[in-house]
Amino acid sequence: MAARLSSREHYLDLLDKYDTWLFDCDGVLWQGDKLIDGAVEVLQLLRHHKKSVLFVTNNATKSRVNYKKKFDSLGVEAHVDEIYGSAYAAAVYISSVMKMPKDKKVYVIGMAGLEEELREEGISYIGGTDPEDNTLGSFSLANWTLDPKVGAVLCGLDTSINYTKLSKAFNYILRNEDCAFLVTNEDSTYPTAEGLLPGAGSISAPLRYALGRDPIAIGKPKGTMLDCIRAKHAFDPERTIMVGDRLNTDIEFGKAGGLATLLVLTGITKESELSGPNASPTVPDYVTNSIGDLRALSS
Repeated sequence: MAARLSSREHYLDLLDKYDTWLFDCDGVLWQGDKLIDGAVEVLQLLRHHKKSVLFVTNNATKSRVNYKKKFDSLGVEAHVDEIYGSAYAAAVYISSVMKMPKDKKVYVIGMAGLEEELREEGISYIGGTDPEDNTLGSFSLANWTLDPKVGAVLCGLDTSINYTKLSKAFNYILRNEDCAFLVTNEDSTYPTAEGLLPGAGSISAPLRYALGRDPIAIGKPKGTMLDCIRAKHAFDPERTIMVGDRLNTDIEFGKAGGLATLLVLTGITKESELSGPNASPTVPDYVTNSIGDLRALSS
């Protein structure tokens, strides 16, 4: 059973036990463009106590550089090398794990942030924000030529998803057994200030259904993301805690990596999923209502 945090002593215990704090962002630090009350103060408090603070997000719509701009606009201290997004992890996976040859390309279903991280890794790509693919017109194989240089399809959140993009991605994978099928993450939804919207996992779902196969997922809860962090930051898993709002991504990510886990209830997961007949089998180590609750440490 998860330990419910409610007193200053509880939060002091966490402060004493953990030196590295990994934070999800959407639903934990903010909702859309609205900060969670107390988030800035808590992060400042952790830094004051010499804790390492890292941000681990499945959001693949922004590069790390542009994601930092969001932190800046909300008044949250963050450095580019503290930010780990699934777009960055996907680019590193393609270049360093797959070791895709330089003459190959990636067909992208995704947004500018994903393209930016691919460029930073020296990876060629097509699709994505290309106006030719961002159309509501009909698609016909008779009017399209498959690019033989495409060695992978990478799918992230794409708010301009259409039949043309899905058809091209489908055919690249279907016609070439060596073409990798990758997704930045499998989140079914993502939280905004106004409510939930379909996530990256929902964008790739038509491809999975049409192809009858599952992709390689890069972001949380997969270990690829933690490997990416470990390559840049040394940390002791036994003294590291993952703070998130989703049981099936953030909390499972922490547990799979041997980290402690703290669930906040300001995002996706609701109280009803923690106990009762509909309780999730995924159980965090700790639960608190909001990241702002840790302000009790300063009292």
